[in-house]
Amino acid sequence: MKIHFSGAAQEVTGSKHLLEINGKFILLDCGLFQGHRQEAYQKNKTFPFDPKAIDAVVLSHGHLDHCGNLPTLVKKGYHGKIFCTEATADIVPIMLADSAHIQEQDEKFMGKHFQELKVPNEPLYTVKDAEAVTAHLSGRAYRTPFEILPGILVEFYDAGHILGSASVYITFQENGKTRTFLFSGDIGRAQKNILRNPEPPKNVEIVVIESTYGNRKHEPVAELRTELEKIVKNTALRGGKIIIPAFSLQRTQELVYDLHILEKEKRIPKMPIFVDSPLATNVTDLYRKHKECFDEESYQDFLSEGEAVLFFEGLHYTRSVEESKAIKDVVGPAIIISASGMCEGGRIRHHLRNEASDPKNTILIIGYQAEYTLGRRIVERRPVIKIFDELIKLRADVKVLNGYSGHADADELDAFLENIEGIKNVFVVHGESSQSFAFAKRLREKRERKWTIEIPEPGDSLDPDEILFF
Repeated sequence: MKIHFSGAAQEVTGSKHLLEINGKFILLDCGLFQGHRQEAYQKNKTFPFDPKAIDAVVLSHGHLDHCGNLPTLVKKGYHGKIFCTEATADIVPIMLADSAHIQEQDEKFMGKHFQELKVPNEPLYTVKDAEAVTAHLSGRAYRTPFEILPGILVEFYDAGHILGSASVYITFQENGKTRTFLFSGDIGRAQKNILRNPEPPKNVEIVVIESTYGNRKHEPVAELRTELEKIVKNTALRGGKIIIPAFSLQRTQELVYDLHILEKEKRIPKMPIFVDSPLATNVTDLYRKHKECFDEESYQDFLSEGEAVLFFEGLHYTRSVEESKAIKDVVGPAIIISASGMCEGGRIRHHLRNEASDPKNTILIIGYQAEYTLGRRIVERRPVIKIFDELIKLRADVKVLNGYSGHADADELDAFLENIEGIKNVFVVHGESSQSFAFAKRLREKRERKWTIEIPEPGDSLDPDEILFF
C-alpha cells in the first residue's frame, strides 16, 4: 500500500489523504484549505490527483476542513459513494449548502465593491454543486464493518470530536496477509459534554493521526465552566457583550450546554443569549434526531429531568438577516455566539465590526485559529484588525479558552495511541509544523515503543513497509 498525503500535512486545514491499496484509490476526507483568500481559492480549485480515478471516498466527519471540497471533487468527475456515519450524512448537506451560499455572497460583495482587486470573480462552487454531493452520501452505523471495495472493509469508531465524527478503521488483504490501518480523523477530548469519549480500535498496524494540539495542554475539562463563569460575570459587570466566534457544529452546542448549566445553577446572571447562525440552528435540530451519539452526562443533566438539551428560556436561535441585524441594538450584558469559528466568513464579522472597538466587550476565542485568519489576528491581539476591508481598533478584551477545542491535546493524543496494540507505523498530520514535530518528538522519546514516526510533507507518497525496511 501507499499513502499519498494530499492535504493537511504540516498544516491544519484541507484534509485529504489518498490510500493506494491493491490498485484501488481511496480518498480519506476532502476538506477545504483555509487561509489567504487567493491562495486558498487556487489550492482548493485543483487536486494533486485525478478525481475520476478515485474508487471510493471515506469521510471522517462534517467539518468543512474535512468535507468542504466534496462539491469540487464531484464537479470534476468523481462518481462513487462517499461513506460516512449516519449523523455525518445528515450534517454534510447543510454544511456544504452554507459554505456554497457564503461563497456566492462573498464573491458578489467583492465583485461589487472591490472590482480593482485581483480576486477570483466566481465562487469555488455553487449551491447547486453542493446539492449534487448528497446523492453520493452513504451513512453507516458505528462499529458495524462494511465493504467499500472488494476485500476492503471499513469500520467507524467514535472519535468524540463532533456529532457523527469517526476514526476510520480499514482492514484489507495484501500479499496473503491481513493488514490494518487507522485514520484518526479529528480526535475529541475525553470527558467533554454531550458526546461519548473517543474510542480507538484495540489493534492497528498503521496509524495516521492528527496533531492540531500536539505540543499543548488544554485546561482541564472540569475547570472550563468555572473559567467561562468568570468571563461572563466580569463582562456583565461592565455592561458589555461577550462575542464568541464558534463553529456551528459542536463548539456552539457545547458552549450553549455549559451556559445552560451555569444559568441553571445561578452562577451567571440571566441575560439574552443569541446563537446568530442559521447553520448552527439547523445543526442543533440534528442533535434531537441523533440522540444515539449522546453521552450519559446529557441524560443525567437534562433528559432525566424532562428538560430539553440545548433549548432554554433566554436563548435565541436566529435565522433571518433582520433578526441578526437587530442584535446590534441590544444593550449589554448579552452573549452573541456566531460563525464562522475562525472569523473568516459568516455573521461573526459583522458583530466584530460592531463590537471589537468597545472596551466594555469581550471577544472570547474557544477554538483553534489557523494562520493568516482574522481569528488568529485577534488571538495575537493586533491593535488594528481589518474587517470587510475596514480598519477596526481592537479595544475589546480578548480571552482564550482552548479547553473548548474539539481537538485532543498532546496528553490525550498520546493516550489515544497508548490504548492501541500492534502499532508499527505512525504518520503525524493535521497540525502546523511546530505542533506535528513536537508531537512526533514526544512519541519518539518513549523508547519502549517500537514504532516508526513520520511527519509527511505535502505531496509525499509513502509506503509503510519501505519505511520499516530502512
